[in-house]
Amino acid sequence: MRDTRESRLLLVLLIAIAFALITVDIRGGEQSPLDGARHAAASVFGPVEKGVAAAVDPVGDAVAAVRDSGDRSRRITDLERENTALKQKLGSDDRNRGRLRELDTMLGTAARGQYGIKGAQVIAIGAAQGFSWTVTIDIGSDDGVRRDMTVLNGDGLVGRVTTVGPSTSTVLLASDPKFTVGTRMEKTGELGFAGGQGDRSLRVELLNGKAVVHEGDRLVTFGSSKDKPFVPGVPVGEVTRVEPAGGGLTRTLQVRPFVGFSKLDLVGVVVQAPREDPRDTVLPPKPEAPKPAPTVTVTVSPSPSAQPQD
Repeated sequence: MRDTRESRLLLVLLIAIAFALITVDIRGGEQSPLDGARHAAASVFGPVEKGVAAAVDPVGDAVAAVRDSGDRSRRITDLERENTALKQKLGSDDRNRGRLRELDTMLGTAARGQYGIKGAQVIAIGAAQGFSWTVTIDIGSDDGVRRDMTVLNGDGLVGRVTTVGPSTSTVLLASDPKFTVGTRMEKTGELGFAGGQGDRSLRVELLNGKAVVHEGDRLVTFGSSKDKPFVPGVPVGEVTRVEPAGGGLTRTLQVRPFVGFSKLDLVGVVVQAPREDPRDTVLPPKPEAPKPAPTVTVTVSPSPSAQPQD
């Protein structure tokens, strides 16, 4: 296209329309008039993204082995069989060994929280139908995935499902500025709300402005009504900064998320909530503080031969 006055006007008009659509979509939430368009886009682009990922990923079928691990009565037997099959499929390649460890960690997290999960791979970064911090995963409604399901990995909370196609789904990451999740502090139980800040830490507003919080304290999800969009007890992050109280009604924290959003690969969609709130049991054990080395005092007495002669 030639750089003319008409082409520049057309470009400005298209940008204005795009921002208007984004505003309508954000304000509409689940009732957004664009939700149908998002679903249609997921149906069209999802199989393409999934096909490309399958073509370049020789171990894609391995994750399918854990997609039905939500049946608690068969969990132990299933996991043993699945892990054996995965080890055979993944072989000895360094990258695949790393993915196997990642998968084992995620299954351990799901087992501690009694979450029934379906395993998935991240096959695309950023949804084709939006500008949010999202990823596309390779399972959808045909696999039992529904909108507003919790997504986790072995480290903790990844996000929630926002758009579902037949074979793929879009996950809004916890780092997205529009993301909000209820949180509960480890041990003290103080409640708050965490929000994403893009590539920065999470921002948490505690409801108790006088809450006593220290760096290193940890948070988990509080849970939602009927467990959607969030199940309780999923690790969220660790406090890195406590903002001055200032006499306000709330207390602001900066929290480093447990999940590394820039290196997501294998994730699990929670399709079955725990019977009971796992509270803090899903959090990994804190490393023990190093014990100080014992101090030994040695007293040396001079030998008789060292005494001065008269």
